Amino acid sequence: MSDRFIFTKYRTDCYHCKQMADQIIKAVPNQAQVACDNCGATRVFVPRVHDVAKTGSYTKIGCYDLWELVEIAECRNCHVTGPHDLTIGCRHFTIRCRSCGFTHFYKSDIEYMAKDELKVG
Repeated sequence: MSDRFIFTKYRTDCYHCKQMADQIIKAVPNQAQVACDNCGATRVFVPRVHDVAKTGSYTKIGCYDLWELVEIAECRNCHVTGPHDLTIGCRHFTIRCRSCGFTHFYKSDIEYMAKDELKVG
C-alpha cells in the first residue's frame, strides 16, 4: 500500500489570503496537511486516535467553515477501496471508512507559510 492515503483538493476561500483557491489536502497515517495553492498557508495535523468507531464524528465546530468531503481510498484497516468521509475543521481533521468504520482523527499541530509545488498529480 502506498504511503499516500488521501491526496485531493477542495476549492474554497483561503482562511489566510481570503482568495478563492484550491486547498491541497494530503493525509498519510502519521500526518495530514491542508495547504493553499495561492498563498501557501499550510495547516499540519498530527494523529491522535485511530479506531473503529461508532457512527459519529470526532470533529468539533471550529473557527472556520467545516468541510465535509468524500474521497475514494483504500482503507488501512479493512483494505477495501471505497468512500471515506473527510471532515476538516480549523483544529481537527477526521477520515472515516464507510466500509468498516475505521477512523483516523488528527488534531492541529502547526501553521506556517510555504510556497512550493503543491500540485495534485
